[in-house]
Amino acid sequence: MRALKYLVAASLLMMCLTAPSPAEDIVILTGGTSGVYYPLGLALQKIFERDLPNSKVSVISTQATVENLNLLQQGKGQLALAQGDILTDAWKGNPEAGFPSSRTKIRLVGAAFPNYIHIIARRDANIASVQDLRGKRVSVGAARSGNELNARALLSAADMSYADLLQVEYLAYGESVDLMAKQQLDVAIISAGLGVAAVNNAVSQMPIAFVPVRRDLIDKTRDMFFAADIPANTYKTQSSDIPTAALNNFFVTTSDASEDTVYRITKSIFSNVQELQAAHPAARVLNREKALVVRPIDIHPGAARYFREVNLLR
Repeated sequence: MRALKYLVAASLLMMCLTAPSPAEDIVILTGGTSGVYYPLGLALQKIFERDLPNSKVSVISTQATVENLNLLQQGKGQLALAQGDILTDAWKGNPEAGFPSSRTKIRLVGAAFPNYIHIIARRDANIASVQDLRGKRVSVGAARSGNELNARALLSAADMSYADLLQVEYLAYGESVDLMAKQQLDVAIISAGLGVAAVNNAVSQMPIAFVPVRRDLIDKTRDMFFAADIPANTYKTQSSDIPTAALNNFFVTTSDASEDTVYRITKSIFSNVQELQAAHPAARVLNREKALVVRPIDIHPGAARYFREVNLLR
């Protein structure tokens, strides 16, 4: 009988060790379908379905950063992409940015890629600077999105507000380009990674001018942006570098997600960097070694466990 008990106990132990981990939902919160977050989310979905085979993975198109962080706070997602400047607003709680209270549950996974401010204008609108937006018809992105907050900051740095514009539209990237092509809009402000589909669509449909953002305007935004160039030939007909403002994007999760889940998500992201880089040009700068250089919010214990494992975090 004693031998039988030992045999049963050993069998139960082996079953526990070999049984697959329970299935779990992983909801990836992204952005508009004509931006960068969404196609990157689709690439992550393929990677997670392969590397985390017991998980049910889905990708949701959202209005990007602000909505993503609010959804994480509500427990309606496990991974999101978000702009670094808005992360700080969410962490502290900034009603003007769409966070009436601190979003205490958001946690850092690691850096993703930078956004570049693309100010694209119909060439016949004769717009050569941010100041020239005065009296024009401008799309600033979805209301209370990170894109719209970026647009507001740039206008403020140029001593303007929406009241100085002839018309303000709160549109997704693709809708903005459609109205520009119909001559119903002069300008779209698009905060996104290099190679964003909406800008590619714009230059293929009409003559486009890329409006530069001067360094003095960037300096007035209180470290929201850093100066960068959209490299020449990133888009067709764009033969020279375009000085502009840029800011970092991050992978973010929630404190409700377990340490093991976030560890596996983080490992899967940064073990498949080349695959993500191939999925979209904006991700070509994705780099595990630089993932924690800037930490606008607290890192999740699961992500910390991975980065300690690869000797990138003490």
